[in-house]
Amino acid sequence: MSLFLPAPVFAAAIALVWALVPSTQEQIEPVAQDPVELSRREKNIAQTLSPLPALPKVPSNRFADDPAAARLGQRFFYDPRLSRDGDRSCASCHSPGLGWSDGLALSEGLAVLNRNSPSLLHAGYQRWMFWDGRSDSLWSQVQWPLEHPDEMGYARADLVRLIAGDAVLRGEYEALFGQLPAGAQDAERFRPGGRPPLPKPSDPFNPAPSLQELAQSDAGHAAWLAMQDVDRTAATRVLANFGKAIEAFERKLVPGPSPFDTYVEGLREDDPSKLTALPAAAQRGLKAFVGKAQCVNCHFSPLLSGGEFHNLGLAVGEGEVFDQGRPTGIRTVKIDPLNGRGKFSDAQEWESNAKLRYLSYDEHTYGAYKAPSLRNAARSAPYMHDGRFATLEEVVRFYSELPGGPPVGHREETLLPLDLNEQQVMDLVAFLKALEGTPVAEELRRPIPGEAKKD
Repeated sequence: MSLFLPAPVFAAAIALVWALVPSTQEQIEPVAQDPVELSRREKNIAQTLSPLPALPKVPSNRFADDPAAARLGQRFFYDPRLSRDGDRSCASCHSPGLGWSDGLALSEGLAVLNRNSPSLLHAGYQRWMFWDGRSDSLWSQVQWPLEHPDEMGYARADLVRLIAGDAVLRGEYEALFGQLPAGAQDAERFRPGGRPPLPKPSDPFNPAPSLQELAQSDAGHAAWLAMQDVDRTAATRVLANFGKAIEAFERKLVPGPSPFDTYVEGLREDDPSKLTALPAAAQRGLKAFVGKAQCVNCHFSPLLSGGEFHNLGLAVGEGEVFDQGRPTGIRTVKIDPLNGRGKFSDAQEWESNAKLRYLSYDEHTYGAYKAPSLRNAARSAPYMHDGRFATLEEVVRFYSELPGGPPVGHREETLLPLDLNEQQVMDLVAFLKALEGTPVAEELRRPIPGEAKKD
């Protein structure tokens, strides 16, 4: 099955997610054992789950695989100046030491957010970004954490002046993207805090305020309106290029092969020595994953995710805020000026953006969130869009029992309790832990040595 095809809308969702555990390399050592017998069908399915293919191309970002762009993106990723208080960077919520997430149930920026921070590992394979899919590329999603007042709270007008005033950033930026706009360091032109409102679809029950109304209560929006049209466009162009450099860096965050990948090589090559890469418990877990539990209905392909959206029937506690999930994401990405059809994209034609053309939602998508990749998931606890499960074991037990019910929409109708026994629960957990690959290259796990210099 193709990695980039959407899962069937009515596929059964066994969204097995993960738990924070010690390194798989420490936990899973090849040992002499008799391999668990898989049926021909189970072997065939297992072989569709490995190895990972080459990263998909990004037509909307011609710098996506440019090493110089990735280097600049790495500078940006670790730079705490890109936050309102100068005390946090992209790495604050996507820490290399925490599975490129933050280890929190709900992510924390300048305030506590209402979503769990997803891991950035394998992000270059994703078709949609965020739990609700409100961005269609890694580069366009950058505007949300950067400018959201509860996250980093850093405006695009300030970004222009920061790059212009830093000799290293300016040199690398202009070598890639061309000259910064005229007057890039002029605070009268690129006003402090100047930013537009984030993309928000219209809601007939709760109309969005106009820019003028927003400006009365938000200094950033007022500063944006005070800028000339040409400077607003230039600032957004710089933001888009900033995002394209970040994407080039994040596409490099792909771990090496996991014990599971070695095991699949053994299946393909009929090599008994490679089959021992998985201990017996993980092999039994694989058999359940592709068999009784049918986890592959939502977690298929070498990414171990179909990349689509499912309502799992996760109950919401009294007083908790609930959003619509995927429908809001669809409405948002379609109006986003930074989507693949927008003027800041490097491939604006429909041929390169077919996934935007056919977006639709109905009652079956309310309360649905994206099925994440299970690769390296053991490093990025806690789990689900709201971080409600602390361990892999809790996640598997949820699917075994399917308690509660959704506050909106309905649980996918083909999703039924698995009724797993204790051994089956632990076997599935063992398999999920065996999906951890070797770490991302060490030089990507820290800032580029040397401090940036001011002009």
